[in-house]
Amino acid sequence: MTPPPRYVAIQRNPHSGPRARRQELLELIRELRIRGFTPRMFSRRERLRHWMNDERRRSRLECLVAAGGDGTVDDLVSRYPGVRLAVLPLGTENLLAKSLGISRSGQALADFIAAGVTRRMDLVAHGDRRFCLMASVGIDAEVIRRVHHYRRGHASRWKYAWHILRSLGTYRFPELDVYLDDAAEPLKARQVFLINHPAYALGLKVAPEARSDDGLLNLWLFSRGGVSHTFGWFLAAWFGRLGRSADLVARTAARVRLASVGRAPVQVDGDPAGHTPLELIVVPSALEIVVPPVAAESQR
Repeated sequence: MTPPPRYVAIQRNPHSGPRARRQELLELIRELRIRGFTPRMFSRRERLRHWMNDERRRSRLECLVAAGGDGTVDDLVSRYPGVRLAVLPLGTENLLAKSLGISRSGQALADFIAAGVTRRMDLVAHGDRRFCLMASVGIDAEVIRRVHHYRRGHASRWKYAWHILRSLGTYRFPELDVYLDDAAEPLKARQVFLINHPAYALGLKVAPEARSDDGLLNLWLFSRGGVSHTFGWFLAAWFGRLGRSADLVARTAARVRLASVGRAPVQVDGDPAGHTPLELIVVPSALEIVVPPVAAESQR
C-alpha cells in the first residue's frame, strides 16, 4: 500500500536574487523527492493560499519553505502562524539564514528537512504582520524606503549605497518618543533599533547580546542625529563598538510604542513598514524553524 504523501510547500519569491540562484530550487525539489517528500512550488501567494486551505493536504505538510530573502520569511510567518518553516536563502542579505548557518544549497536544505531538527524563536507582532529579526526607526529606515520606492527588479548593494548618500542629504532626524511596556513617560531618541535576533545588514553589530528566545526586544536608542553622528554609528557598528557610543541608551521590553512629531520612517527586516506611530509586541516561541543540528544545539 502506497504511504500518504509528505508534502513540502515552497513559496518562491520571483524577485529575489539573480537567475543563477534559481537552480537551487530545482536541486531542492529533486533532493526532496529522493528523500521521499512530495514538493509543491508556488510563485503566486494566492495559489499557495488555495493549496493551504485544503485541510487534508495541510495535515500532511512537513513544512513550508521560504525561497527568497527575509521578506519572504516574514510573509509566510504572518500568513501561516504556527506552521513549521524552512528557508532557502535566495535574497540579497538573507540575515536569518546566515545567522542560523543555513547555506544557499538545495541539497543541504533537503537534508535538514529530512532530519527534522528545529528551533523555536520569538516573533514580533506589528499589527497583523509578524517578523523575525529587527525593526528600526530613523535614517536607515529612510534608506530602505527609498531603495524600495525606486526598485526595479533585484536590489543590489550598490543601490543601497546610492540611497544612503541621498538620504544623508535630506533626512531631518525627528525626535522620537519611545514607551516601554507600561511606562507612562517616554524615552527620547533620534534613531532607534529594536532587535529580536542579532542579525543586521553588512554584518554590522547591533545589540549582539539580543536573544530570539527570551520574550524580549533589545532596544538601542541614540539621542543625537545628523550626518556626522550617522557616520559615527556606522563606523562604530562596523568595528563592533556601537554599544560604547556616548549617546546610547540600551533597554529591553516586551512591548514598545513609538511616536514622533511628524512622521518618521519604519523598517522591519529590511522592508519598509510605514511610518510612526508604531507598536511592537513580542510573541514568545511563535516560530518553529528547520535548522542545521549545530544551530539547534546552540540554543540549549
